[in-house]
Amino acid sequence: MLYIAVCDDEEFYRKKIRQLLEAYFQKKEIGFTVDAFPSGEAFLRQSENAVKYDIVFMDISMGEMDGLKTAMKIRSFRSDTQIVLVTSYMNYVLEGYKVDAVRYIMKDTLKQALPECMDAILRKLRAAQIVLPFTGGERSLFIDNILYVESRKHKSVFYYMDTEPAAYGIYEKLDEIETRLREYEFLRIHKSYLVNPKHIRKISNYLVYLDTGEELPVPRLKYQAVKEAYTVYKGACGWT
Repeated sequence: MLYIAVCDDEEFYRKKIRQLLEAYFQKKEIGFTVDAFPSGEAFLRQSENAVKYDIVFMDISMGEMDGLKTAMKIRSFRSDTQIVLVTSYMNYVLEGYKVDAVRYIMKDTLKQALPECMDAILRKLRAAQIVLPFTGGERSLFIDNILYVESRKHKSVFYYMDTEPAAYGIYEKLDEIETRLREYEFLRIHKSYLVNPKHIRKISNYLVYLDTGEELPVPRLKYQAVKEAYTVYKGACGWT
């Protein structure tokens, strides 16, 4: 299931993008939902929207909170949402680099450009999924949507950002999960916690602060090593 948002102050284009997406996903037989917003302010009214969606189609020219400002807010959470900038004006093309937009689409080419855009996005998303045998059955998770994994008795519990927060248990030790997720640079901050660094906002006072507002403890003996590992991660990603 993919979660998509369309943010545009013109109802005509909100409906048009939705219709094009429905036609595209019907052919692909992929589940999806689309939420529409008439402004950047409406989109950000619920803070979780900054990390909630897999894909956001964002009109650049809107009211006080234009598309670029809204996209910057999404990126301030270090979200890996795939942002597609949509506009009627060519003079905004270079601005897309500032928000790491996956595509820049002119409104008069939507019908032709959207399928190719979605093909490219799906290739990126499929490259970052993991399939695991959870207690409720096998499930595929997007790596970027995993917040952290907690060791709890005989299980490891994955805390996952979906349209609603979810938790999935698996009968594997956290050491085994750490090995599975090593290529994605998850940080072992505690004997009981393995955290996705993409969702860390800061590390301070022996706590890891997540972009969801949650706080996880870091033992004193491990604190400096965790901070150093996170600093290396940020440097590799080009964050300051």
